[in-house]
Amino acid sequence: MWVVLLLAGLWFTLRSGFWQVFYIGRIFRETLGSLRRTAPPLSQPEASKGVTPFQAMSTALASTVGTGNIAGVATAIVAGGPGAIFWMWVSALLGMMTKYAEVFLAVKHRKKAPGGGFYGGPMYYMEAIGWKIPAVIFAMLCMTSALGVGNLTQINTLADAAYTVFHVPKMATAVVTASLAALVVLGGIRSVGAVTEKLVPFMSVLYIGLSAAVLIICRDGILPAFQIIVAGAFTPQAAFGGAAGYTVFRAMRYGVSRGVFTNEAGLGSAPIAHACADTDSPERQGMWGALEVFIDTIVLCTLTALVILAAGVFTPGGELDGAALTVAAFEHALGPFGAGAVAVCTALFAFATIPGWCFYGEQCCLYLSRSFRARRLGAKSEVSPPDGRWNSSILYRAAFIVLLLPGAALRLETVWHFADVMNALMALPNLAALLVMSRQVFAGLREL
Repeated sequence: MWVVLLLAGLWFTLRSGFWQVFYIGRIFRETLGSLRRTAPPLSQPEASKGVTPFQAMSTALASTVGTGNIAGVATAIVAGGPGAIFWMWVSALLGMMTKYAEVFLAVKHRKKAPGGGFYGGPMYYMEAIGWKIPAVIFAMLCMTSALGVGNLTQINTLADAAYTVFHVPKMATAVVTASLAALVVLGGIRSVGAVTEKLVPFMSVLYIGLSAAVLIICRDGILPAFQIIVAGAFTPQAAFGGAAGYTVFRAMRYGVSRGVFTNEAGLGSAPIAHACADTDSPERQGMWGALEVFIDTIVLCTLTALVILAAGVFTPGGELDGAALTVAAFEHALGPFGAGAVAVCTALFAFATIPGWCFYGEQCCLYLSRSFRARRLGAKSEVSPPDGRWNSSILYRAAFIVLLLPGAALRLETVWHFADVMNALMALPNLAALLVMSRQVFAGLREL
């Protein structure tokens, strides 16, 4: 699957002429630069109950900027060696175009909600080309994946960090997190967007500041860290003498898989949030998707990797893994304050991810409900989604929150393997649809 993900990203990158590289300045101007403009992004009244493009990106970014940036990077280094970080960069560079493509198509083929606003995602652009069965399969996989990627991995890492640093019982962490998450997700996409647009910038700046402090203290280890990353990507024996069984294949496999876990490029999850944006430009919203990958992987994941390697706490075949390894790196440089601060960042990252993934799973649940109702009623035209109260949407939110509780007690390896499997299965129908519909993506790029 990671080979397929790389090839899909390479296809969009080559056919676009490395658009994400040569137009990176425009991507920043059309996204972060647009926040200074006062004109509304959309003048149509039916969008009044939607979310702003920034809120849509924040919701998607909150779902991607999670434990993968702290624990995922550490597990990639432990399992694949430092060379895995290089392949994480490659997957992010190519993934910027994959994310652009899926966000573009999600906005282009989204639906208007009866009460105002929009809804959409891969299942709707699959329907646009007549792929009804793959759309249903994707929705089922995404709904299940939300429980693993956006639920189990987040609470498991959060509880592990809280126990390691503050000795808080894991079940107590799960109960508090579930209670707070319930307050957010029960309000729907507007509540999630309102929370994430404030939480994402705060936690990102906090983590960047802490990482910068560590790198200033451990500045002598920065250049060797880059050297060992590049050496480990192509000649792991030169980096560690073959220790811990590191190979180029392992570096690529874990680098790409953890990169995809953090930025979700190609999975089809983030487009569900972007489809809700109050925008009349699929191209511009696609740029928000590309920026999302850049911030998540190129910036935040790189900082985590450099902190771990520059601090010198990583040992091939060592006992530390996941969040515990990242905590050890911050503690090595900043003392107990560093350990506590990164534990707080882990809690913020994990908590921010949970509502977004709950929304993804809920939207897929609603899509399946709509599809089954249409089939049962024999409707030839589209059946509108339920209006919201005690329906499958509410039931899914309740199930999602309840399943946070056992997730805190599961083994780290079990949780991450489940997340990897669900990512792979979920990406299959989405990548196939992206490649089939790639002409629409390239036509949109030519109009920019």
